[in-house]
Amino acid sequence: MSDLATVIEATGALAAAGGLGYAKVRAPRVFWSLVGLPVARVRFAVTYRSTMDVCGLTVQPSRLRAFMVRNVARRQDVQPVPPQVRRVRGSSTGMRVTLRLPAGLEPADVAAASERLRHAWGVHSVHVVEIKPGFVELRMTGYDVLRRVKMPRRLPRKLMSGPLVVAVALREDGTAFVRDYKKIPHALTLGANQSGKSMYQRNLIAGLAKLPVGLVGIDCKRGVEQRGYAPRLSALAVTPDEASSLLEVLVREMEDRFDILSANGVSDLWDLPVKVRPVPLVVLVDEVAELFLTAAKKDEERRDRMVMHLVRLAQMARAVGIYLEVCGQRFGSELGKGATMLRAQLTGRVVHRVNDKQTADMGLGDIAPEAVFAATAIPPDRPGVAVAGDSSGGWSRIRTPEMTPVDAVAVCHEYAHLTPDVPALAPFRPVVHATPAPASPLVSPVPVTE
Repeated sequence: MSDLATVIEATGALAAAGGLGYAKVRAPRVFWSLVGLPVARVRFAVTYRSTMDVCGLTVQPSRLRAFMVRNVARRQDVQPVPPQVRRVRGSSTGMRVTLRLPAGLEPADVAAASERLRHAWGVHSVHVVEIKPGFVELRMTGYDVLRRVKMPRRLPRKLMSGPLVVAVALREDGTAFVRDYKKIPHALTLGANQSGKSMYQRNLIAGLAKLPVGLVGIDCKRGVEQRGYAPRLSALAVTPDEASSLLEVLVREMEDRFDILSANGVSDLWDLPVKVRPVPLVVLVDEVAELFLTAAKKDEERRDRMVMHLVRLAQMARAVGIYLEVCGQRFGSELGKGATMLRAQLTGRVVHRVNDKQTADMGLGDIAPEAVFAATAIPPDRPGVAVAGDSSGGWSRIRTPEMTPVDAVAVCHEYAHLTPDVPALAPFRPVVHATPAPASPLVSPVPVTE
């Protein structure tokens, strides 16, 4: 009987070990929650002071503190002071620690030591974020969250508080990457073929389709990418001639909206009363190079006219609620006159895997030069991974969750009733054929919580 009990115990132990090993590979969230997080918290608590000391993140105590230690505590060894731990929180992807920095340290000092902290505490990555003066947050991830993307089921209300905010991808620190059109009105997305640009656009369109916004598509590849989204599009142009006419109408719509702002004595669309506020518009340009390139000299006039309209929209349309999402493989001065001027107005940048360093420079070199190398290092076997930056100089790696064209089309059919009626765009409204929408589980919006 004792031998049988021993066999059962050994078998149970081996099964448990095998289950944990399987979870570490196939279900990293489960493994981190059961094993990784408790181990990391204990290691952090035990080694915190010594780790801060060897990483150079301590300062000499003030004279008052030194006096109290020597005369009240009766100790002669006055130790350096590390950042004070204010809060430790665990999650299914990692751990967050809020630190109060002592006088003499700045967030850049902690960020410079992030790689050493990662190795000391045995986590996958450590990101340092300043939350307010004197306070930083260490965002640790227990595993590679970009390997198999799973968006958070609940997003912070503060992150999703704007009227036009879409959760598009997952950052490498485990938080959601969002497109907030009030903060970053225009954006440029670059990447080589099969890099994940289309996946990013699908997630963006699926998120926008659920909001009270008009979507305008410009797809000069005869609409092969955007025609499926027709039920949710207020306008669609599929040839350069149609794109030229549509951009001209958008410029006139912009000017009419400025008249409305002037008549109401405000300078921004969102300051208008709801009853007179025009619906915001997001213009989705797929493969922008098709608008710049010409095959004959007679097409140059049309090209110059389109570029002028795009530049005017990028310079002024933010105030009247018209936003640009420009996508392409390359976007530099070699496209012709006006390309560099337009790119300078597109403050949001998302660069997927590229074929050359020059393309990464086009997207990130003018706003976050240190991110250029990160964009060129994206492996080809990870489609959807990108480097996102903005004019503040901040950048991060992101990856969009997998979404097929069928899923994106299903969302557009599901929310077709939200398509606004914009009279100026009526001639460009795509014809929707009476075909049943494909079934998709990806139609419910992400819930928001505090």
